[in-house]
Amino acid sequence: MHRKKHMWKMRLVAAGLVAILGISCFQSASASALSKAKNKKSEAQTALDNANADIENIQSQQQELQSQIDALDADLVNIIMNLDILEGELSDKQTELDNVTAQLAQAQEDEQNQYDAMKKRIVYMYENGDDSYIEALVGATDFSDLLNRLEYAQQIYDYDRNLLTQYQETVQQVADLKSQVETEKAELEEVQQSYQEQQASYESMIAEKQSQMSDFDTQLASAQSLADQYKATVDEQNEIIRQEQAAAAAAAAQNNNKGNNTTTANNNNGNTTGNNNGSNTGGDSTTGGSTGGGGLNPPFSTSVSGSDVVSYACQFIGNPYVWGGESLTDGADCSGFIKSVYANFGISLPHSSVALQRAGSEVSYENAQPGDIVCYAGHVAIYMGGGQIVHASSPSTGIKTGSATYRSIISVRRVL
Repeated sequence: MHRKKHMWKMRLVAAGLVAILGISCFQSASASALSKAKNKKSEAQTALDNANADIENIQSQQQELQSQIDALDADLVNIIMNLDILEGELSDKQTELDNVTAQLAQAQEDEQNQYDAMKKRIVYMYENGDDSYIEALVGATDFSDLLNRLEYAQQIYDYDRNLLTQYQETVQQVADLKSQVETEKAELEEVQQSYQEQQASYESMIAEKQSQMSDFDTQLASAQSLADQYKATVDEQNEIIRQEQAAAAAAAAQNNNKGNNTTTANNNNGNTTGNNNGSNTGGDSTTGGSTGGGGLNPPFSTSVSGSDVVSYACQFIGNPYVWGGESLTDGADCSGFIKSVYANFGISLPHSSVALQRAGSEVSYENAQPGDIVCYAGHVAIYMGGGQIVHASSPSTGIKTGSATYRSIISVRRVL
């Protein structure tokens, strides 16, 4: 009996050892799986964080690029509008040139007709000799009649000469006017060509940036796809971790033979929930846009007079026009000329005829004062007063003065 009781105890001990060894093996395997899942989750979480950072960086670059495209689009619209205005001015100038050409042809014809008439009278007198002239004098009835006949002959001669002189002067005046109109038309054509080149350049830049935007879209889609994959891996490993932790808790409860499974499971569930929410997405990245005016609306100066600006600008009359230049001596274009003149007085203005149309404040032409900026389609000038301007006109004429109304005025801007 005692021996049987001993054997029974030995069997119980053996069973307990087997159970302990089984639980130990299970716990060891569970711990290994849990560690592996945590490592995979950590790697996936790091990759997810990097992917989210890439997404934010790409989106930030897209926003900046879109701002550049919007600015280029706005400038391109202004260029196209100015080109439309220039085409109208060129059409009007061509009509004016056609009219002046017709006037010149008529004046030349009148001059030729008068010359032919004089020549006929001279030929007649030559062919008839002096007899007819003498007969006219001898045929006078008295001295008074003689004087009248002499005076009449002189009047005919003076009339011919005066009329021919008038026709010649008219021809010269119309020829000068035609030359002036041709010069103005050539200047408009130069401005038109410049704006057409700018239009092509802006369209090329916009196309290039739109291509970059398309590349960013591709990169963003790729980064988002990777982020989705890494997020799925993190969620999968979180689920494995939760299951392993629950199994380990159940095994521990069974080993200790305690009835606190519910408490342990709740604690483990709390930990699992914390892990499930561990994905790091980062905060929104907001890039503030620049609100600087770039010199478009400089503070009004009380120490600089418009007459000072005009006097300084007129020092450079006769210097060359150079596209894109800002040198008052070696060459400048219209907006570069204005920028450099005002820079001498500490006033910063943009090197762009389009941007200068928004500089300072607008005034009417009737209220224009010396130093104001007169804006045309694709061109700018400094108002001198008295209806005159000084400006970098064109490559063929350089820096010169002229009439402010030689073209249609778009706006007058005051920056002093």
